[in-house]
Amino acid sequence: MLGTPMSELITLSELLPEEISEKLELSQKFRGKQIFQWIAKGVSEFDQMTNLDKNLRNQLKQKSRIFSTKITKLLEDPDGTIKLQITLNDGLCIETVLLIDKEGRKTACVSCQAGCAMKCAFCMTGTLGLARNLTGGEIVEEFLHLEKIAGHLDNIVFMGMGEPMQNLPGIRKALEILTHKDGRNLSTRRITLSTCGLTKGIYDLADNGPHMRLALSLTTADPELREELMPSAKGNPLPELKKALSYYTKKTGKRVTLEAALLSGKNTSIESARNMVNFARGLNVYINLIPWNEVEGLDFKTPTHAECKKFSDYLVTQGLNVNLRVRRGEKIGGACGQLGSTVSNSMKKI
Repeated sequence: MLGTPMSELITLSELLPEEISEKLELSQKFRGKQIFQWIAKGVSEFDQMTNLDKNLRNQLKQKSRIFSTKITKLLEDPDGTIKLQITLNDGLCIETVLLIDKEGRKTACVSCQAGCAMKCAFCMTGTLGLARNLTGGEIVEEFLHLEKIAGHLDNIVFMGMGEPMQNLPGIRKALEILTHKDGRNLSTRRITLSTCGLTKGIYDLADNGPHMRLALSLTTADPELREELMPSAKGNPLPELKKALSYYTKKTGKRVTLEAALLSGKNTSIESARNMVNFARGLNVYINLIPWNEVEGLDFKTPTHAECKKFSDYLVTQGLNVNLRVRRGEKIGGACGQLGSTVSNSMKKI
């Protein structure tokens, strides 16, 4: 007897407990909750679901699969960073990264799209173009793949491949699953979404949730330079972007993080620092400064520590809360702006 073709199998990672019961037509509805709990614990085989009887487990094998994706490459940096290449069901590949800070906290840096349409000049992913959005289940699987390798994760950040505001439905579904009380039960206080600054999405997130931490990839508050480095800025001018951030803070009560990839000789002058101060004025913000990580083929330079410190020190003298980030994962192409190095061939198939 032939089994169900892979393309017709029900993928359980993308379903809530009641959806599992409905899709699998389970007469005992509590079984959906049990299966959901096992998936949240990271099981990869139905036979590991020991509180399900053998007949049910065999039925699950015939009709469904736990994951639709698989890890096809694992890279480890000496600093502890891990990067996974994950192959999707249609042959596309994405990357997801595990970051460990100096306190030992583990963060999943996940992708929300295969590729990216934003074309930020300093970002490897922006050179790939956009293939498609990820499903909620594919995003959940990134987190669970990392957790199986690294153990319990403390945080999740949408700072991987893709622009999150272009895939809010997928992100909302993933977070509905990951924050569910009967499953992984991840707190929204441990979730951050980073955007290049799509104002429509910021208002949508403020009005419709979920209310998580928001980070803006500002890079520079010089309008002309920002449009040069980040083409999406042309339709999202800085004054409108500032209004959207203020609205988000008022609606959610959460402070916003401003992120800047520092490019030597490009956005590191004192004048650039003054522009950032002016943009931040009146906003409840925290600033992350990230020395640009080298990307082959992109014509920028990593700033010196002295260049970064001068920029950072000026912001501090103006009363801003600033963190000058330490680069991590650079040796495996897992640092900020470097994602995409292992997946370009899969993108060419589209």
